[in-house]
Parts: sequence; structure tokens; C-alpha cells
Amino acid sequence: MSRAGLPAESSDLIDVDELIAAYYDRKPDAAVPAQRVAFGTSGHRGSSLSTSFNEDHILATTQAIVEYRAAQGITGPLFLGRDTHGLSLPAERTAIEVLVANGVDVRVDSRDAWVPTPALSHAILAYNRGRAESDPGRADGIVVTPSHNPPRDGGFKYNPPHGGPADTDATGWIADRANALIEGGLADVRRIRHADIDADTLGEYDFREHYVADLASIIDVEAIARAGVRIGADPLGGASVEYWALIGERYGLDLTVVNPEVDPTWRFMTLDWDEKIRMDPSSPSAMAALVARRDEYDILTGNDADADRHGIVTPDAGLMNPNHFLAVAIDYLYRHRSGWPADAAIGKTLVSSMIIDRVASSLGRTLIEVPVGFKWFVPGLIDGSVAFGGEESAGASFLRKDGTVWTTDKDGILLCLLAAEILAVTGKTPSQRYAELESEFGGAAYARVDAPASTAQKAALSKLSGDAVTATELAGDPITAKLSHAPGNGAAIGGLKVQTEFAWFAARPSGTEDVYKLYAESLRGPEHLAQVQAEARAVVAAALGG
Repeated sequence: MSRAGLPAESSDLIDVDELIAAYYDRKPDAAVPAQRVAFGTSGHRGSSLSTSFNEDHILATTQAIVEYRAAQGITGPLFLGRDTHGLSLPAERTAIEVLVANGVDVRVDSRDAWVPTPALSHAILAYNRGRAESDPGRADGIVVTPSHNPPRDGGFKYNPPHGGPADTDATGWIADRANALIEGGLADVRRIRHADIDADTLGEYDFREHYVADLASIIDVEAIARAGVRIGADPLGGASVEYWALIGERYGLDLTVVNPEVDPTWRFMTLDWDEKIRMDPSSPSAMAALVARRDEYDILTGNDADADRHGIVTPDAGLMNPNHFLAVAIDYLYRHRSGWPADAAIGKTLVSSMIIDRVASSLGRTLIEVPVGFKWFVPGLIDGSVAFGGEESAGASFLRKDGTVWTTDKDGILLCLLAAEILAVTGKTPSQRYAELESEFGGAAYARVDAPASTAQKAALSKLSGDAVTATELAGDPITAKLSHAPGNGAAIGGLKVQTEFAWFAARPSGTEDVYKLYAESLRGPEHLAQVQAEARAVVAAALGG
């Protein structure tokens, strides 16, 4: 019997001492692909126990970032923060050793505490506000986090001066240089021992204070307080824990941090769908303990370890599907933010729900559909041409009330507070409002599953053209589009999307496993969705010559 959704047991927990010892003791071999520095959509991730996230990786990657920012003419401060994973503090200290040795003006948290990803993005943008793109004194940053990944993992992400995730040009250069440095025995890495760094050398920044104090510019906290919305916030043992406490205190909210515990083993979690500990606030299994308390609060919220993802639990529906909440958030915000540009578009990833398309149409707003990855929303959020950008994986951000940029990375804290604002202003929970949207636009059935694929098939899938699809119908409806590039910006999606008026599917290769990810949705219900999935597998197989 599956243990998904059940409390973690002692046998599920990592040995933190072993994890940290491996970080220092194990040395990667750059000739082994799995041990090389490799940036995904959110930085380099791995585990010291598999020699994929070790001291040498961080020494080399930090030196590569130093050289990259020098080549880009960036001379301003570098903001540095970490989450609560066991490997994050050792990696942060390693990064400091390299940054200081290279003369970089490093700004660390003044409380020596955890820094959520959105707080780091906010800090970069606040510092750079009013500075020209050509200004060499602009700031950038590094956040040490593997996001919602299991406790054994570490992560290391670079955010350039625009405050969001670095693009593939930057991460490709950084990864290549880091691997070259490892191959060269780290001979070109400059370093000073952490114990030898003078305390005055490091600059300090109160990430929490600046972020929390600015929330009134983007969320109607007064409405939440007036309505007396009872909020239960669960940081899931992550970096947002002390932020939620201050938010409740600062704005007089009826807010309870339902689990203030921080423990790098995450012994208090319920197991995810695959019986692993994973701090994913969009997962019913990982959020099972919180869902069980749904009747105790008006709104319950969860965040992952670096607080860039959100989970919304309501008394009437339990944990909301991320797509459902994105649709509600968009519908609400574009009707209640009079200070936003009248022509500001809505941004979504191409594997997000069709309901969002319907909502955009009802609002009379342009919809911009981009590939997977929050980096695609960064330019629009900065110049205000996109007021909201959201991903199906429970990540989003949006503009301040006055239409200016807030963060250019995902902000889970923000979206959780928005759920409380929606209830306070409308008198309806987000799930109640979503039921109304479905009654207007149709009930959406959505799923993501994995299907087997060889390395060669994955490579072929990533380069497919829509012309490779010969089918003219999908589950009884005419195919209206066959996409290998996102319609919103023309960028390659690294896979294929096929859509009709009432359904769609998208297939993308996994970067780490011998599978491809199959996303599908139908507005005709679960049975039709199953038909779409079956035919999608056949379409992909035919396109791959199988």
C-alpha cells in the first residue's frame, strides 16, 4: 500500500551530518555527466550524497558567476541568501569565500537568517530602481536553494540585475566555465577561508524588513485585516517562516503560523506521491496534514522551502489545483487593480489551463503564452506590458497596485496573501469563485503523467516541428494548432503542443529520466481527457517514428 500522504517515519529521514560531510569530502569527476554543473530552469541542483552538489561545484560555479558578471560589466553589490535545506548554509559559506576573495561587494541577511527567493528578487529590483540598464553599479544576486526538492538536495541559482532567473545564455556560459574550472583542478578559483573573513567585509541587508514593509504596495492588507480573515500559514519548514510571523504582526492580521518548526530532515512532513519527502505546496500528498485542518481557518496556505511556490487550501474545496487558483487570481486582479496599464497582458506557460484563456478573453486582455520557465515573464513584468505571469506548477508574480514591478521571480508569499484578499473583498473563497468560472466556461479536467522515452526519442521530441504531426483530429475535435514554438514569444518549447477548441496536450522530454512529460486538458470532462491522453501518446509515437 502506498504511504503517500502519510507522516514521514525515521527511515525516511536523511542523516544531516552525513550529508554535510559528503559536501566537503566527495570530489566530482567532470568526465561523469551526472557529476557536472548543469543549470536547469532554476539553477544547478543535486545532492552531496550523489556527488552532484559538493564544495567543488559551488567553488567553481561561484567563480564562474564572478567572471560572468565582470564580463557583463556588473560592479554593483551581489545579494546572497539561502533557504533551510541542510546543504544551503555550507554552500552559502563556500560562495562567500569565493566572492570576498574576488573583491565582490556581498550583501548577506543582517539577521543571518533564511531568505525566500522573492525577497532576494525584491532586494535586487529595489536597489536597481532608477538605474539605467547600462549602469555598471547595478546589483545582482545568488539564492542557495533547490526549491521544493527533497532534504538531501542542494541548489544554487543566479539572478542577474533584472532580478529574475538567469536566461540560458547566462546559465550555459556559467555552467561551461564552472566545469572547465573543475577539470582544471580549481586552480583558477580565488578563495579565502570563511574563518579568515573580517565581519566588516560583508555588507548586510534586512531582506525580511524591506520585503514585509513593502507588501502594502501590492496587497490590500487593510481589507484582509478589516474582514478578519482567519489565515493559517504553513511555511512547510521553509524560508518564509519568520516572514509570516512579521506579516501578521505588522499588519494586524488574524494569522497563525501553523507550523513554525524548521528542521533540515523535514520529519514533520507527510510523504509526497512517490513516498519521498518533498515540500511541494501544490501536492495533495505533501499538503495532507494541512488539508486535514481546513475547517480551522478561512484560508490555509503553504509555501515550499524558498517560498517561490504557493498552495491554497479552503474549507469548501481543500487544496486547490494550481491552475484553478491562477485563473481566479487573474480574474480578480484584472478587475480590482485600476492602477494597472489598460493594455497590460496576461502571461501564462503553454501547459497552463485553457480556463485562463477563457478568463483573458472575458477580460478583453491579450494572453501571452510562453514556454515553461518563469524567466520568460521577466521583460514584461519589468516594463509593465505583462501585469501577471503564472506557471501551472504554482508559481506566479504580478505588478504593484500602481503598475510597477514587484518581483521578477515567483512569489509564493504574495499569492497566498492574494487568496486572503480575494476572500476579504469578494466574500467568496478562491475555490467558490473558481466554481463560478467553471459554470461559465466549462469544467476543466487536467493531468500530467510521464510516458517512457529513450534518450534518442527524447532528443527527437525536443526538436520536433508541428509539421511532424499528421493527425487532423484529437479526441473527436479538429486540431486547430500544432506548436513547437510558443505563440506568445516564438521561443522553442522543447517539445510539442497540439490543441483543439476544447482540449490540448503537450509533450516535453524529461531532463533527468527516460520519460517524457505528457500534459493534457479537456473542457469536456475526465472521460474525454483520458481519450485525449491515449490519442496524444499515439500522436507522439507516430511523430517520433515509433
